[in-house]
Amino acid sequence: MMGVHVLGFVMLTFIWQSYSLQIRNPMYGSKRSQENVMLDPSNCVFRTEQPQVFTNSHNFSVDIRMPGVVPTGSDTYLCMAFPVPTSRDAYIVDFIPHASMDTVHHLLLFGCRIPISTRSYWDCGSAQGTCEDEPSIMYAWARNAPPTKLPKDVGFKVGRNSGISYFVLQIHYGDVNAFRDHHRDCSGLTLRMTTKPQPFFAGIYLLMSMDTVIPPGKRVTNADIACDYTSYPIYPFAFRTHTHRLGKVVSGYRIRDGKWSLIGRQSPQLPQAFYPASKEVNVTYGDMLAARCMFTGEGKTSKTYIGGTSNDEMCNFYIMYYMDSKHAVPYMNCMETGSEELFQHIPAEANVPITVTSGHMNSMMHMGHSTDHQDHRLQLDTNKEKQVLDQDYHLEQVSSWPQSPLQLGQVSGLALDSESNLVIFHRGDHHWGADSFNSQGRYQQRSLGPIQQSTILVVDPSKGKILKASGRNMFYLPHGITTDKENNYWVTDVALHQVLKVSSDGRDRTLLVLGEAFTPGSDNNHFCQPTDVAVDTETGNIFVSDGYCNARIMKFSADGTYLSEWGAGSSDRRRRVPFQIPHSLVFLPDRQEVCVADRENGRIQCFIAETGEFVKEIKKEEFRGEVFAITYSPAGGDGLIFAVNGESPYHSAPLRGFVINYSTKDILDTFSPNTEAFKMPHDIVETNNGSVFVADVGSKSVFKFATEKFHRSVKKAGIEVQEFQEMKTFVQTKMRPEHNMSKTSAVQEKQTVAQLPQPQEEAEKEKKKNAASPNREGVFPAIITTLLLIPLLVVIAIGALICWRRNNRCEVKTDPSSAGGILGRIRGKAVGSLNLGNFFASHKGYSRQGFGQLSTEGSDQERNDENSSDSENEEYSALPPPQSSS
Repeated sequence: MMGVHVLGFVMLTFIWQSYSLQIRNPMYGSKRSQENVMLDPSNCVFRTEQPQVFTNSHNFSVDIRMPGVVPTGSDTYLCMAFPVPTSRDAYIVDFIPHASMDTVHHLLLFGCRIPISTRSYWDCGSAQGTCEDEPSIMYAWARNAPPTKLPKDVGFKVGRNSGISYFVLQIHYGDVNAFRDHHRDCSGLTLRMTTKPQPFFAGIYLLMSMDTVIPPGKRVTNADIACDYTSYPIYPFAFRTHTHRLGKVVSGYRIRDGKWSLIGRQSPQLPQAFYPASKEVNVTYGDMLAARCMFTGEGKTSKTYIGGTSNDEMCNFYIMYYMDSKHAVPYMNCMETGSEELFQHIPAEANVPITVTSGHMNSMMHMGHSTDHQDHRLQLDTNKEKQVLDQDYHLEQVSSWPQSPLQLGQVSGLALDSESNLVIFHRGDHHWGADSFNSQGRYQQRSLGPIQQSTILVVDPSKGKILKASGRNMFYLPHGITTDKENNYWVTDVALHQVLKVSSDGRDRTLLVLGEAFTPGSDNNHFCQPTDVAVDTETGNIFVSDGYCNARIMKFSADGTYLSEWGAGSSDRRRRVPFQIPHSLVFLPDRQEVCVADRENGRIQCFIAETGEFVKEIKKEEFRGEVFAITYSPAGGDGLIFAVNGESPYHSAPLRGFVINYSTKDILDTFSPNTEAFKMPHDIVETNNGSVFVADVGSKSVFKFATEKFHRSVKKAGIEVQEFQEMKTFVQTKMRPEHNMSKTSAVQEKQTVAQLPQPQEEAEKEKKKNAASPNREGVFPAIITTLLLIPLLVVIAIGALICWRRNNRCEVKTDPSSAGGILGRIRGKAVGSLNLGNFFASHKGYSRQGFGQLSTEGSDQERNDENSSDSENEEYSALPPPQSSS
């Protein structure tokens, strides 16, 4: 009889393995370490396969998602727990959120030893809370903030010796109207992790006000928090601010010997990301940490209290720090009200609101209970990232453009006017050569006089016909051009060392001049070969990249008043590499940021337009050392950056254009001319219909590229996916189908499927055919399984007969260790839950519900990609390379 049981167990095991093979994603085979999650995006139904972990790699990923939830009311807090998927020590080095503010008010990730529940998910806004023990806040996200990657050698420790055995994901669903279509939510985040020990451990220090009351109508109310610091040294590298609608500015400081040193200052109405700390500030035993939130009660008719709903307020200042691994503390907090005497000395900047434009605010209005979220949410769900993974677009040259030659000189700049016509800025019969400037940057060819040809051409973007020409006898060596909302031209001339505002009415009127003609300089009133201008579409403020001699970005008001300037930023605060020819600028209206193509460093850096604070860097090996120009489109939700590279004396690479996802920094597409190669691509613009124009100085021409749509479905097209460089184990509780493949890999592969019109009937047949294909793929394993079941049924029948003959009866009991029990436990782990509700439950009498919702929403600062740190290895004092003309 024992032999019968053993044989039955063996057969069950073999059948289970066959079933696992049946559901394994054929795209990856044995080359991937990934849990295959098959989803119906309409209802988040899924099934999982046990992940296969490769022992030859330190790196893996964990995907934590809500298992298709539908909140029943506004301001619902739902949590789920998820076990740390390794018995070893591991380190989180990257947080990638998957959520939209149209659905999710905020998202928090906690670490703890014992969660309140291990059910699929639970209501953690109630008395249950999140963890049995004290939770550690590890990540916070809100307001469509971008992903976060930690500095090199820094990670959040979890696993065996960390005291963190579970992750708890908490999501606050602010407005139930977002679920009027009854969709199921699968928001969450991906954790990129490594088992390689990190020299420094990351942690979060939270300063939070508990008892602030904001009187109605009062213009300014301050919430002040301060605590003595009594632990080992910490090194803040990022900060995040959080309030609800009434917050105007949040500032955080270290106080040492009576001196206030700024850690970070930001408007909580901007994307609530982790931004780089503004100065190199360490915090040691005996220091104080302090924060102030400035609120306004204007427009309110009743008092506003601290609480967890959208109609309450919060005052949070997060410090993300690292500390030596020997003394690491993963989480600390301060909730003490600061004394009035102490805060009499707070810097005045803490009470200066950071302006957020109305257009930007409208794009972020989520706190209130709007009734109009559905369309926007559906648009994000159907468009965001899907164009990359399902219906992808590739840029191809339109070789028939222009239909007639344009007779251009060196084309240095491109722009679009208010009617979406292409504006070309070129040098006519002047050339920038080796003898154009002396060693001090002074122009040596003034005797040639200004360019007599029309240097500014307005061209029909569809056919290339010249519509308007201007700019005669005005410029010596044109460089950059930008238009403002009144359709004026803002141009730079590297020979004049000036920025000029010129009318577009064809009368060549100069409306404003910045800088002194032919006089290079580095003060507030002079430029040295300025390269480009970006214009804030709301305020009219202008930003100037200055340039070939100076390594700075300068900010002026619309009337030309100098406001501020800044240099390069860095995610690695230990080594900041200055600009080496900031060559091209673009203003991001939906993000209120300014990005610069730092040409000789081969990188793109972005800054908050209001303050000049560094936000992120995009540096790719594919750039091969130089980035000449960039432009931006808010398309797709994440935003797209279009860039062109240039020849580098240190790298050999093809000259081409790039389409880059702003949020993820993935390269989505590359493009280059078919008729002739780029010689020196110098500027780039993108039109409203998706066409892209590239100005080429070397060939004295403008290239047009248009989108051609290719189908990139893996099942239909059988695309060979690029190998991952790091092992990725996606341990998922909920996942959209497109996340079953690497976004970067899927996009970078070239697919050439002809787009032919298909009759509706044939399309329907094709749709049904493709829908049925997974079933055909599973036929062979199903036949094998059926054949294996036959002898097993015979064995079971024989066993039952023997049992009946011996005992004349046979009991059947459900063993929790059986296959069903095992599957149940696996499923339970896959949809575990996590909550923070009890973290603040007993503090000062506040309810668990209020603070279950209260303390963690936000997102993290992005840092450079793994392959984007080449520039960080250069010495800070390194001299710039010899000037190259363009």
